[in-house]
Amino acid sequence: MKEGVRRLEEGTARPGFWDDREAAEKVMSDIKKMKARYEPWADLVSELENAQTLFALAEEEGDESLEDEVVQAFKAVSETHNRLKILQLLGEPTDSSSAFLTIHSGAGGTESCDWSAMLYRMYGRWVERKGFTMSLLDIQEAEGGIKSVDLQVEGDYAHGLLKGEGGIHRLVRISPFDSAGRRHTSFASVYVSPVFDDDVEVEVRNEDIRVDTYRASGAGGQHVNKTSSAVRLTHFESGIVVQCQNERSQLKNRTTAMKVLKSRLYEYYRQKQELERASKAAEKKDIGWGSQIRSYVFHPYTMVKDLRTRYETGNIASVMDGNLDSFIDSYLQWRSDGMGLS
Repeated sequence: MKEGVRRLEEGTARPGFWDDREAAEKVMSDIKKMKARYEPWADLVSELENAQTLFALAEEEGDESLEDEVVQAFKAVSETHNRLKILQLLGEPTDSSSAFLTIHSGAGGTESCDWSAMLYRMYGRWVERKGFTMSLLDIQEAEGGIKSVDLQVEGDYAHGLLKGEGGIHRLVRISPFDSAGRRHTSFASVYVSPVFDDDVEVEVRNEDIRVDTYRASGAGGQHVNKTSSAVRLTHFESGIVVQCQNERSQLKNRTTAMKVLKSRLYEYYRQKQELERASKAAEKKDIGWGSQIRSYVFHPYTMVKDLRTRYETGNIASVMDGNLDSFIDSYLQWRSDGMGLS
C-alpha cells in the first residue's frame, strides 16, 4: 500500500495534474484514505519499540520507579492495537464512504415519535464524538417528536462504522406521556447506506420512479414555505421513498434526493443478493415486535443489548449520549467472525 501511495504522489507532481480539478481531488482523497490505512500501523510499531526500550532500560538499571511508566506505555500500545484491528475490519468497498442515515418511527404512536427524536440526538452526539459532520436532508415532525428524518453523515469510514446500526431499535420505559405511569414499548427503524462518488453507477430510469413536489415545512424562511421546493421520489419496484427539503431550489433537492435514492437502492439490491444466502435483512423487517436488532431498557432495570452480538451495557445514559463505539466494534467483530454462524 505504501508503494501505491508513493506512485500516486508522484503522479500529482506531473504537469497538468490539476487541469481536471475534480479528478485531481479524487486522487488526493484516495491518497489520504490509503495513508490512513497504513500510517497508524507504522506509528504503532514506533510506539511499541519505544515501550520495549523503556522496559529494557528499567530492567538493565533495576529502576522500579519506571514500573508505572512502562505499564502505561504497553497499555497505550494495546489500546492502539485494538482500535486499529477494528479499522482493519472495514475492508468492504463502501466502508470508507460517508453515509446516509434515516430514522423512521414505528409501532407505538407518539411514544415512537419521541423515541425517533431520542435516536436522532444519540446519533448526533456520536457524530460529534467522532469529529464528523451531520447534515439534515429532510425531517417530518409529529406530535411528541419525529416521524422520520433523513441525514447525511460526512466522515472517513462513516458508512463502515454505521452500517451495523441498520435495523429495528426497541425501547422499553415508563411513558412520560402516560398519566398512569405505565410501561410502554416503542420501535423505530434505522437505515444506513453509503454516499457514493459519481463514478459508482446505479441505474434509475424515469419510468421507474414517481416524482412529487410539495411545500417544505419547518425552518427555512418564507421562500421555502411559499414554493413547492421539496421533492419526494418513490421507486416502484423496491417501494423505497426518499424526500429532501433542505434546499430552496427544487432542482437541488431533486439532485440530493436522487443521490439518496441511488444509495438506498444499492443497499436494497445488495441485501436482496444476501437474502439468497440468509433468511433476514434489515430492510425487509417490520417496524415492530420480533424484528429488533437492539433493545434499550429504561425500566424496570437499565440495559442496552445488541441481540445479534449479545454485547450489552447497563450504562444506558452513556449510550444515549452517543457512546456507541463498543456496540459498533462488537458488531464489526461479529460480522468478521461469520455473524455467529457455526
